[in-house]
Amino acid sequence: MTGPLEGIRVIEFSQIIAGPVSGLLLSDLGADIIKVEPPWGDPWRAGIAPITDSESKGFITVNRGKRSVCLDLNSEEGQAIVHRLVSKADVVTVNNRADVLDALKIDYDTLKKIKPDLIYSEITAFGRQGPFAGNPGYDLLMQGLTGIMAAEGNMDGYQYGDQKLNEGVPRYLSVMPMVDYATGYSVVQSVCAALFHRERTGEGQKIETSLFANALTIQGLSLTQVENAPSPTFDFVQNELPLLREAGLTYREIDAIYRERRPTPFGAFIYYRSYQTADQVITLGCLSEPLRKRAADCLGVTDIRFDEGYDPTTEESIEFAFTLARKVEGMIKEKTAEEWLSIFNAAGVPAAPLLYIEEMIDHPQSHATGMIIEQQHPVGGRVRYAGPLSKWSKTQPEPVRISPSRGEHTREVLSEAGYSEVEIEAFHKGGSAKTG
Repeated sequence: MTGPLEGIRVIEFSQIIAGPVSGLLLSDLGADIIKVEPPWGDPWRAGIAPITDSESKGFITVNRGKRSVCLDLNSEEGQAIVHRLVSKADVVTVNNRADVLDALKIDYDTLKKIKPDLIYSEITAFGRQGPFAGNPGYDLLMQGLTGIMAAEGNMDGYQYGDQKLNEGVPRYLSVMPMVDYATGYSVVQSVCAALFHRERTGEGQKIETSLFANALTIQGLSLTQVENAPSPTFDFVQNELPLLREAGLTYREIDAIYRERRPTPFGAFIYYRSYQTADQVITLGCLSEPLRKRAADCLGVTDIRFDEGYDPTTEESIEFAFTLARKVEGMIKEKTAEEWLSIFNAAGVPAAPLLYIEEMIDHPQSHATGMIIEQQHPVGGRVRYAGPLSKWSKTQPEPVRISPSRGEHTREVLSEAGYSEVEIEAFHKGGSAKTG
């Protein structure tokens, strides 16, 4: 392995998505990731788009760069093996319930006695305190509980031919498990900071984060309440919502009132939204006034919102915003996407085509930045996906290993830990280790 974390060994007990994402990212930075799986493997091996009963697109996506060791941690022998591995490690990542960690002897108190300067990163669903502490949780629950699904407001349901399901309630944002990924990123940030602290002081420590915490953090702009800049929707939630629920209104009815309390919607904000052109859809993104004025010039429109003393809260202002939005929608439909992008780009106005994620695999920008890498999987064949996120002038990471098969590296890792071939074979026959 190469990269700034070369020489750092991570024992990954995490499963499914959030924890493994952190392992993937740490691997991309050069860390040696040893993924400890039960004999039957990480459940995510049978996840999205299965190829066999132990390989899937979902597993391949979040487990690049790791070595797989299969151990039965319900056995004393398996626990002894993992304790030896931990004694030579720098970092441990887990995402199990507290009682499971205790039963498997991989809790922090146990492992820090073996490796006092260990960095121990724990992911939970809701945290270890509070009324939800100990409850299981996944990305979907966090999107629902913390308002992500409600904020998006898509209640059209899922269409399957002439059948429609899930209509009338908010849909899960299925483009990606955003809370899982955010949590994985936060683990990497915390682990690197903890390693830096250990480098200076020699101290290891336990780091805790949760899906819940990360779901709140990524919604900071909506969550934050400022006393001297009151939010109409916050007042609605505090005062009206309990009464509406008690009155028995449906979710759709409540949501319609909630949206009336929101500021002028993005659809009426012409400078930061998507548009249908004469052929394709484009996006326009102007968050500063100079850029908005450039966009208005490109469109040839007069916008009173640039005038000194403009008050956006008046009825006249709101009506103007909607009238102008409808006018601009009609104007943009008169030219093709290529024509509008040429106009906006020439003026330095941020604009781009609206595409599908699958188009990014062969997109020239993806390849020019080196973001799409190709590897060969023994079962999946040719795999193309996103590679390391950052470029380094001195310690450039290199993704050198495709996701591992179940127990592929058990013999290799146990041998490195000092076990003989005879011992390893005995572990395999006794069931405490699976050697692939």
